[in-house]
Amino acid sequence: MAVSQQLHSDGVAFRDLNHNGRLDPFEDPRLTVGERVDDLLPRLSVEELAGLMFHTVIEAGPEGQLLDGPGRIAKSGSREAVVGKRMNHFNVHALASPRAAASWANRLQELACETPHSIPVTISTDPRHTAAENAGASWAATFFSRWPDPLGLAALGDPELVRAFADVVRREYVAVGIRAALHPTADLATEPRWARQRETFGQDPFLAAACTVAAVLGLQGDELGPGSVAATVKHFPGAGPQADGEDAHFPYVRDQVYPGGRFEEHLRPFVAAIGAGASGVMPYYGRPVGLVVDGVPIEEVGFGYNRQLLTGLLRHRLGFTGVILSDWELVHDNLVGDQVLPARAWGVEHLGPAERMLKLLEAGVDQFGGEESVELLLDLVADGRVPRERLEHSARRLLRVKFTLGLFDDPFIDEDAAPGLVGAAEAMELGLRTQARSVVVCVDDGRLPLRAGTRVWLEGIDPGAAARCGLVVAEHPGEADASLVRLDAPFEPRDDLFLESAFRQGSLDFPPGLPHRLARLPRPVIVDVRADRPAVCTPLLDVASTLTVSFGVDDEAWLLAVTGAVPPEGRLPVSFPRSMDAVRAAREDVAGDAEPLFPAGHSVATPDTSPESDS
Repeated sequence: MAVSQQLHSDGVAFRDLNHNGRLDPFEDPRLTVGERVDDLLPRLSVEELAGLMFHTVIEAGPEGQLLDGPGRIAKSGSREAVVGKRMNHFNVHALASPRAAASWANRLQELACETPHSIPVTISTDPRHTAAENAGASWAATFFSRWPDPLGLAALGDPELVRAFADVVRREYVAVGIRAALHPTADLATEPRWARQRETFGQDPFLAAACTVAAVLGLQGDELGPGSVAATVKHFPGAGPQADGEDAHFPYVRDQVYPGGRFEEHLRPFVAAIGAGASGVMPYYGRPVGLVVDGVPIEEVGFGYNRQLLTGLLRHRLGFTGVILSDWELVHDNLVGDQVLPARAWGVEHLGPAERMLKLLEAGVDQFGGEESVELLLDLVADGRVPRERLEHSARRLLRVKFTLGLFDDPFIDEDAAPGLVGAAEAMELGLRTQARSVVVCVDDGRLPLRAGTRVWLEGIDPGAAARCGLVVAEHPGEADASLVRLDAPFEPRDDLFLESAFRQGSLDFPPGLPHRLARLPRPVIVDVRADRPAVCTPLLDVASTLTVSFGVDDEAWLLAVTGAVPPEGRLPVSFPRSMDAVRAAREDVAGDAEPLFPAGHSVATPDTSPESDS
């Protein structure tokens, strides 16, 4: 690493960031963050200011190497992005191992030392601590400790547990050089069909607010500092009420609607997160339709383009002073292989890239997510359409975070220590037990817990996990004392647009033949629905002696729950509808509006201790 930058002056150790051999105020660790930012800002070139305002995807090479050229999704190689374009905020994708991740992070920071002021890199990530893998939203845990989805954490209704989980996430991220989290997700899961509910803390605004605050505090601490991971809360002002439940990543339904007038409920978790000191906020893609706030109609353009909501509501009314990071690719289309994902310029599709960028700046965006068209912003500055002062306005916020995290003073990490700090046995055990505890028992005729030695027929379950949990796996259905079946929640497969196949959308109905097939299995039949969103479970009731629902729970954890080794304690964090007709008749912004088969809070395994709520 770049130890040659270490110098001493008047007994003060400092990094010679601008390579001039003397201690300048922005390099002086004794000064306040504000003083250091004030000194650095006027020193920066327009190119350096512009580079700060882009936050794009980067890909790590094998064994911690930097990639010289574009990757599958990354548009530029590492050197071009950092040294050529002066960018220093990157969202990392797949990582191979703790040591490789730490080595790669250090090499990226070394590269940043070649720039005029050695502005350190901030490495960010989408969630990484569950089984979910979706390059547009999350990454599978792999070598990180494995926990239930946020919906599973919400099923336990314990904000202190969420904070403990987020603190584990913080320690594991810091160990490999990740210092910014593009989470937690504060959206309310009020539309049963919406594809991103697994990332949320459910439908109740009070529980979601408490869990979001806990996640922010677990990542950042009571205040942001050198041991923190900066949290970006998303997706302002609440992405849950998508028209017809379709996700606004895609152009077929772009609108967020509020037929029940519940906008303020969806806003509540963000208000709480701002009060907890969240470092950043990310607006979503959707455009509000028919929304009136404080008696004023809101422009029907995507939230990232919406000055009324970002500057008027978020900045002025709610008092947010942190970074506003747009969601990905609002300016340009994203071409990956033979697929395209159109720019999510909803409501401003008629504008060209330059005009879109101007509107985002006018709305109050500090960073362009998923973009690296630095030259476009520089052209706008050269043409006099964007003054240097506007760049400095956002750069001040961005630099403040980097200084507060301690990155200017020491961006490097201990590569040898990383393997022992990530995926440690204690965190893995706590994650496994939390998964098991989060299982929700919706129906049970007294079959649970299964006794050790029960001979079981398995579908969708690892036989090795069953054996480890004391069950005997039958080789033929006729030999079994019971059938254990795990089903994925239903969805409609789609794969036309880039990323579309990873977003499970559409109908919540299981195939009509499924109950008939399950009825032929050895009785009793114990069914689990692996739910990334609700499902219409009504047809399963005729065949399942026991029905459980799990949210990001692996086979061993589920079996620990059904055998009673770790008793299941979960309560549904979202309502499960009785039928698709009920879903279609419901209002997208109103929690539990579809006639429920199982309402939020339901469980037959635990007493009803859920708090009162007006949701």
